[in-house]
Amino acid sequence: MGTSKRVLAFDIGASGGRAVVGKIVDGKIVMEEVHRFSNDPVMVGNTLYWDTLRQFYEIKQGIIKANLKGGFDSIGIDTWGVDFGLLDEHGELLENAVHYRDERTIGIQDEVFKVMEKDELYRITGNQFMDFNTIFQLYSLKQKRPWVVERAKTLLFTPDLFNYFLSGVKAAEYTMASTSQLLDANEKTWYKEMLQSLGIDAQLLQEIVPAGTVVGLLTQDICEELEMDPAQVIAVASHDTQSAVAAVPSQEEDFLFISCGTWSLFGTELNQPLINETSRRLDITNEGGFGGKITFFKNIIGLWLVQESRRQWIREGKELSFSTLEQLALMAEPFRSFIDPDAPEFNPAGNIPKRIRAFCRRTGQAVPQSEGEIVCCINQSLALKYRHILEQIEACTGKYYPVIHMIGGGIQSELLCQMTASASGRRVIAGPVEATALGNIAVQLITLGEIKDIKEARTIVANSEPTKEYLPQEQDRWEKAYYLFKSTLERSGACR
Repeated sequence: MGTSKRVLAFDIGASGGRAVVGKIVDGKIVMEEVHRFSNDPVMVGNTLYWDTLRQFYEIKQGIIKANLKGGFDSIGIDTWGVDFGLLDEHGELLENAVHYRDERTIGIQDEVFKVMEKDELYRITGNQFMDFNTIFQLYSLKQKRPWVVERAKTLLFTPDLFNYFLSGVKAAEYTMASTSQLLDANEKTWYKEMLQSLGIDAQLLQEIVPAGTVVGLLTQDICEELEMDPAQVIAVASHDTQSAVAAVPSQEEDFLFISCGTWSLFGTELNQPLINETSRRLDITNEGGFGGKITFFKNIIGLWLVQESRRQWIREGKELSFSTLEQLALMAEPFRSFIDPDAPEFNPAGNIPKRIRAFCRRTGQAVPQSEGEIVCCINQSLALKYRHILEQIEACTGKYYPVIHMIGGGIQSELLCQMTASASGRRVIAGPVEATALGNIAVQLITLGEIKDIKEARTIVANSEPTKEYLPQEQDRWEKAYYLFKSTLERSGACR
């Protein structure tokens, strides 16, 4: 199979972004990275902002470099979820977007639940309750900085905002909209009654378009500035999780995935939302996927814990690479201590090793001291949390899943992949590493008619990047460890 179509994918995560040109050659997606950049939040006063204008500058640099390397037919942008920019009546950005880790939403959930019953909110939206969901960000903004909301005429989620900057067209891509807890999961429309109850103008929100929609062409101003011909701007599965899920190399109707990186997203793909008493009690989310599918998953703090621990050790003068940390973890004695990765104290940036020691001390466990002991504790706790979520997913769907597909940059940790197989007692297929970029590219090529459908896309992805298989080991030891892990969750007050 050959193609003349070239697409430009921007994959922008919480710590960095990159521009990748992709095309199909001999039945495989071939990618070339043309630009990479850091994505650094900025604290101003007491508010943590994204540097939105710098992000757009870097997108322009990626476009220029891709154009110099042979051009492209379309552009697609995926990013993290929930965050947004606000425009005034002239279509101008009011201020840089606020970072989801900003502290403005602390305690806001309780304020919202005074107005809107929690069970009813879950029944309609099907979303996992997390402080940074758009609904809580918006309500916080309305309570604490009402003049900003009063001036705003348009809300655009991060990738939709960049699509608007490029094309001049305002739209809300479905997968990204579904991260907000503002969407009726069954109707796939904005939950306007809830917005009215919270005093939020529904006119802020834009028309919802499905993933794979051509929203427009690069504006004349952009083409003149960057000295290029117009290209199509495609709203891909613009929540990066959904781009990654589009690249799961499975031909099975039912499969499990872990999109593994700063966050771990553990779940499966369904045809319809699964919203019932069990899913509500377990706080499992229903998020929109490509082709109108529903991704039923739990959001877990992932390798952020290792990343932030490493930043702390660097501040202490210890320049340790991730590979060195993994080797130190392998030498540490396993199963001495566990944490709940989703305990609230682990969410903010800062001294994670100190907080891990405090958690272990508080729950009556051996306290890890060395870097290797800390990383071992993190990885085995993540693997056991995956098993915990696996049991919850199977309880909700009534299905047994023999294989877990691990995708994303986190699978470069062979330690975590092997621990996941051993903790879950399931075969793990790790790959592709570049799932998000591959999914972004695949959706663009489906839109352009170069790939027939998502099933063919997943076959092409499976041919495009190698995978590695991990089988369970030391089952007796991991069973005992799981019992201790669950006991730790109970002692810590977490039964998530």
